[in-house]
Amino acid sequence: MSQQPSNTIPIRGQRDLAAARPNLLVRLILLPIRLSGLLANFGQRQAQNILTAMLQIWANKARSILTTLGVIIAVTSTITVVSFVQGFGNYVTDMLRGFGTNMVFVIPQIPSGLHGQSLMGRVFMDIDDVNAVGARCDKIRRITPILFTQATIEYGREKAEDVDLRGANEEFQTIRKFYVDQGRFFNPIDVDNGNHVCALGRGVLKLLGADEKIVGDYVFLNQIRFRVVGLLEAKGSMMGEEQDEVILIPYTTAVKLQPFLRRFMPFVIEATSEEDVEEASLQMTRVLRERHGIDPGEPNDFRILRQDEFLRDFERVKTIATSVLAGLVGISLIVGGIGIMNVMLVSVSERTREIGLRKAVGGRRRDILLQFLAEAMALSLVGGTVGIGFGYAICAIASKSPDMVDVPVPVWVVALALGFSAGVGIIFGIIPAFKAAILNPIEALRHE
Repeated sequence: MSQQPSNTIPIRGQRDLAAARPNLLVRLILLPIRLSGLLANFGQRQAQNILTAMLQIWANKARSILTTLGVIIAVTSTITVVSFVQGFGNYVTDMLRGFGTNMVFVIPQIPSGLHGQSLMGRVFMDIDDVNAVGARCDKIRRITPILFTQATIEYGREKAEDVDLRGANEEFQTIRKFYVDQGRFFNPIDVDNGNHVCALGRGVLKLLGADEKIVGDYVFLNQIRFRVVGLLEAKGSMMGEEQDEVILIPYTTAVKLQPFLRRFMPFVIEATSEEDVEEASLQMTRVLRERHGIDPGEPNDFRILRQDEFLRDFERVKTIATSVLAGLVGISLIVGGIGIMNVMLVSVSERTREIGLRKAVGGRRRDILLQFLAEAMALSLVGGTVGIGFGYAICAIASKSPDMVDVPVPVWVVALALGFSAGVGIIFGIIPAFKAAILNPIEALRHE
């Protein structure tokens, strides 16, 4: 008879497999427990290293203070410089946003190159251009001419020369947020009739030594009598320019005073929304190129200045300035790290017998390495923590000054300072720690 192949496992193999399954299951169950034990043991050793490091720092207080002084100065400088740059940047950004990111300036400008030279003396922009843009561009909510000149103002015996004079229409106060808080702004009737009325900034009152009683009274602008109908809200200075030393009059009146402004009339518009600024700019470009007879391929004889683009450019400059200044100041952390390395090398030399004794009783190289790394990192972290405290204190004191902007400390710069402090301790502590770890225990014990 032929023997059929058996599909069954031998009895002994079945017993081995049955015995292996419970053992494998037990190992899987015990694996997390063993891992937690290893982690706990590792954490206990590291905690002991940190405790030893803090004891060593406390035992040599004077040397530790001098060692961490470089890190303290570096971290304090980094936090202070970055916070001040961010504070001033946020102040300017908020001010610009207060004017509205949907505001656009349009000014006549001679193009560069040969084409610009051919247009020399023939570049213009007048009220007809302004009216055409306002009528044909549906993405524009408000529009006003804005004429720039200067005037001498007289009130009683007081006189102020070269005061900024702006000619505009009634929409100017809404577009530029130049509202009055005493009296009124000039109205469409004043603009249409070219009335001799004006609104004064608060800075002009100081120049004239006047008070709010000037509303309804008369002043002389370039020896022409004007009635003061309102006083503007205080705006303060912006990027070194005093915004309160300004006189606003109807643009029709400004053209009477300075007839040459009739052919050079910039204007400012307010788009229907921030999202429509791009479309409004394209619409204005089409209208002005058509009115000025500019052929395809020829450059514009005007320039469009968008508030949102200026904000983006300013944010980019602020980011670059913050990065560059933080990097320059952060170089001092390297100096502090070198100081930590030098002191740790001295510490290794002083504690050579201690290292040899630890190795003689079973201490491993990695234990010695981690101990000295922990000491170096503890020194740098202590210095970083003190530096953060000083940085916060300087920024808080500066913010309380009435002539200073708010200087908040960004969370990211604190985290960056702590991270750099720890990194400095690790990087510059490796060499002394490695030197301690490779010491021969017998030679170390003989060291005097």
